[in-house]
Amino acid sequence: MVQDPFAPRPPRVKRRRLSTSADFERVYRRGRSRGNRWLVLHAFPRAEADGARLGLSVGRKVGGAVDRARIKRVLREAFWSRAGALDDEQDYVIVARAPAQGLVEREGLAGVQRALDELLGTDGERGPAADDDPVDLAKLDPAS
Repeated sequence: MVQDPFAPRPPRVKRRRLSTSADFERVYRRGRSRGNRWLVLHAFPRAEADGARLGLSVGRKVGGAVDRARIKRVLREAFWSRAGALDDEQDYVIVARAPAQGLVEREGLAGVQRALDELLGTDGERGPAADDDPVDLAKLDPAS
């Protein structure tokens, strides 16, 4: 069965990812960050409230191409599983540090979720530990 090439296409689903270097630079330079042994989370507010957007940075120090791809898949899954606790008006960048590879190999998704919860100040899937408001990194204590 041949499809009509001029038939209307379904609307494209907008990927909630940061894709341009300018987006990443804005989050790095003007946003706030928190880190732990495995990850660094950067966040920057934006005007549109069309959902949180995620950017990932997994450098070659973390591992080879196959390892980096696996780490990015696990990071995306862990991040979006916590989407209910995130502010829709924020851009987020997660930078994986070299020990992140060991975390993914040893503990998998559960370990990455715990590390991410530590940075977001959340208590698992229930959302923010203190209340039910979305996480705003600007309000988090950078010293912790």
